[in-house]
Amino acid sequence: MKKRVPVSEIMTKNVVTLSTTDDLVTAEELFKKNNIRHIPVTEGARIIGMMSYTDLMRISFADAIDEDEQEVDTMVYNMFTIEQVMVKDVVTVQRHTTIRDVALFLSQKEFHALPVVDGDELVGIVTTTDLINYLLQQY
Repeated sequence: MKKRVPVSEIMTKNVVTLSTTDDLVTAEELFKKNNIRHIPVTEGARIIGMMSYTDLMRISFADAIDEDEQEVDTMVYNMFTIEQVMVKDVVTVQRHTTIRDVALFLSQKEFHALPVVDGDELVGIVTTTDLINYLLQQY
């Protein structure tokens, strides 16, 4: 197994992002359309927050079972902003951080994705799924 491989080798480079001017309906559409669970919130190329699909589901009535479900979700989503729902204290890793260090960090924390930066600029995102896929390729 390779030992000093940087996280930039396995990260997703074409990152789907949100801005604080987007709304939660847009966020849900991006999660579903791209089949993803984490979206960095950016201001230009700088990351200012992180939104997870779980964060969004906490405030929605996604489990409502009637024909007005979409209207209920939209009403609730209009009560909050991206900035109110996103995590603001975002932990990031530099693009040269080793895959081993990222795996160790994620194994000890309660989240499953890390934005990857070069200085202050967002350049990718790495998830636990990326790490599992990398390990599978090693065997």
